[in-house]
Amino acid sequence: MSKNPIRTKTGQPVVMYQRWRELLFLHWSLDPNKVQASLPPGLRVDTYSGHAWVGIVPFFMSGVRPRFLPALPGVSSFQELNLRTYVVDEQGRPGVWFYSLDTSHRLPVWIARQFFHLNYLHARMSASRSGGGVQYRSSRRLDHGWDEEQTFAWARKGSSRITIKGTLEHFLAERYRLFAYDYKQSKLYTGCVEHEPYQIQEVALDDYSTRLFSMAHFEPPQCAPAQAFGSKGVDVKIYPLHLA
Repeated sequence: MSKNPIRTKTGQPVVMYQRWRELLFLHWSLDPNKVQASLPPGLRVDTYSGHAWVGIVPFFMSGVRPRFLPALPGVSSFQELNLRTYVVDEQGRPGVWFYSLDTSHRLPVWIARQFFHLNYLHARMSASRSGGGVQYRSSRRLDHGWDEEQTFAWARKGSSRITIKGTLEHFLAERYRLFAYDYKQSKLYTGCVEHEPYQIQEVALDDYSTRLFSMAHFEPPQCAPAQAFGSKGVDVKIYPLHLA
């Protein structure tokens, strides 16, 4: 069997391959009504124990390439920092809604905004890994210059494990569908991703920023994240977007 089949169990063609590495998942619970008010038509907030959940996820992208092209040096590896929540569409399909996706490379910003209707934004980003820890910095480009720097510092610790279905960790991590909205055409799109289940670990969290909440017009949380875990990463297949 081919290592990277053109079609897999979704029945759709794979359009892109990516590797997501050194992910940090930070989540806070919010009032579902406030989150619902921020969503486009066709989506409703997905809740766990009566709470909506909004997460900040910094990570590294590598090996990013269309199915028909090889990975290219200087183009296929970059950083990403996103703010997300969890939703269900009118067909009851669970997925992720992204408020923003900051990245350090201009080309993915243009591609994602033009063809995937995702709110990708250009940021000045840097990161280093040493001694098992990650130091991660990001500053979004604004019309008048650069925004304040956001800093994240963490290290994975302990043994890795797969999340258990029914737990909050599973609710937050195991999402294989995303939604995007074309505000000009008032159309909701959806697409799937495929990867092995995350192997998650506890993290020693030394620093983090909640600046993305303010930039998405939420009140920034005044407490530590209710959930914090990391993952070494997964290899990902990306499928095309289509009307939801």
